[in-house]
Amino acid sequence: MAFTVTTYGSDKDGLVCAYLFGPEEPGRPVDADEAAAWLGAPPPLGSFLWLHFNVSNAAAERFMQQHLALPDAFHESLRGDAGSTRVEQSGDWLVAVLNDVLFDFAFDASHVSTVNLCVERRLMVSARSKPLRSIDRLRESVRQGETFRSTAELLAHLLRDQADVMVQIVRDSTGRVNSIEDSLLANRVGSSRAKLGALRRVLVRLQRLLAPEPAALFRLLSRPPAWLGEEGQQELRQAAEEFATAVADSAALGERVKILQEELAGLIGERSNRTLFVLTVVTVLALPFNVIGGLFGMNVGGIPFAEHTEGFWVVVGLVTTFTVIAGLWALGKRPQ
Repeated sequence: MAFTVTTYGSDKDGLVCAYLFGPEEPGRPVDADEAAAWLGAPPPLGSFLWLHFNVSNAAAERFMQQHLALPDAFHESLRGDAGSTRVEQSGDWLVAVLNDVLFDFAFDASHVSTVNLCVERRLMVSARSKPLRSIDRLRESVRQGETFRSTAELLAHLLRDQADVMVQIVRDSTGRVNSIEDSLLANRVGSSRAKLGALRRVLVRLQRLLAPEPAALFRLLSRPPAWLGEEGQQELRQAAEEFATAVADSAALGERVKILQEELAGLIGERSNRTLFVLTVVTVLALPFNVIGGLFGMNVGGIPFAEHTEGFWVVVGLVTTFTVIAGLWALGKRPQ
């Protein structure tokens, strides 16, 4: 019987892609064997390597342990709980856990996953379990021949891609919110409440997971590793500022959605009050019929107008009079 080996979109070593960068040269794709050979030899001056793994493939961690001298903090982050963003220094390495949206993101609060990064002067390692949009944008930039001078510039480009993805999500969300707001102004509620709730859940989750990233980067840049250099620090600082702006825009949109939810709740409450008022008026108008009909329907002696020739019309007149009085009273209580 032939067995099929599942690679989860990666090669036999769990490698999704690998690029070797030279001085002022675009990244050249390499396979796992070439990457291992480059790591085992003294690297040429100014060159560095980017390895991107899929940790859903069990061979990825095995390859990293055999060929890469990565810090224990990175391996622990691979097995740790995917929480909020963090960036920390471990020796000469930068170890980061960054949250990102899935490649097929469709405004679902669960469509968020993490990428684990480990960066030093001549090597950047990224690992994820699901395809992520920002990483794919970085891969596309490398494929199209964009040049990078250092791993710090590569990391800064990834952070800017994250900010661009966040900005696009905010733009798409703003379009949806504008459409819902127009419907509310036209007094058309429809399914707006569910749509607003879904949008707010997405924005709140993204803010909770992504908002700590700029602060973590700024803390790191206050005491950066020696190899990062002034130029690399400036690149990361600019990327962090762009990302902080995108997160602030997302927070502002979340507040707008919250206000629209309150407006929608008020509109629904007003409609409910109108419905209850109509039911109250109907009940009040029917009350005289029920009371007088019940009294005259009792099978006891002494029923008024029982022997009167015009008794029926007298009762009808009484009921009509009481109904008109009750109607005037109910209309006088009408809400503004």
